Amino acid sequence: MLRVNEIFSSIQGEGANSGRVATFIRLSGCNIRCPFCDTNHSSYREMTVEEILDEVTEDFVVITGGEPFAQPKVNEVYELIKLLQNDYHQIAIETNGTIRIDDSERHGIDWEDVWVTVSPKAGFFNGKVKQRQTWANEVKVIFDGKHEPSCYIDSIVTDYYYLQPCDTGDAKRNQEIIKQMLEYQKKNTSWRISLQLQKILNVR
Repeated sequence: MLRVNEIFSSIQGEGANSGRVATFIRLSGCNIRCPFCDTNHSSYREMTVEEILDEVTEDFVVITGGEPFAQPKVNEVYELIKLLQNDYHQIAIETNGTIRIDDSERHGIDWEDVWVTVSPKAGFFNGKVKQRQTWANEVKVIFDGKHEPSCYIDSIVTDYYYLQPCDTGDAKRNQEIIKQMLEYQKKNTSWRISLQLQKILNVR
């Protein structure tokens, strides 16, 4: 059984897949708690992998959280990915990178066809949280103007690096963060900008 916060269809609003219609499988629970997180970690219903598959309506599926690999029965996360792949779905998974993905052949997953987004949070915890995932298709760093993103360029091998402005809930502070982020990106051109398109369009 997996702890599922919600399953819904919407557009992917962030990163390289921005604008794609997807079914989102949001798993509940995380091994870290970031102050800016917008996910309810306490609410969930236990579902079998088969029950989850029955609620998938789109060809593109995003598994997110919380932290998917912090599930009590993490092997069922791998089983979900494998069965989605067997049903010809395109799959993306979003992780904070503090738990290393087991990409060995034993799960029967073709990892070349799974889009992995690492949104690293180790920099927000003053060395108390370790970054363990060393590869991804994209790295998406929440930019708050206080923490240096460049350390992730050396720690994770990836195709794309994204900066996403932190939404503090304070409009004035958000504008300051955006200004800082744009100045940072001008000087560090390996980074691209990722905006939360779903919030701009005011969709779920």
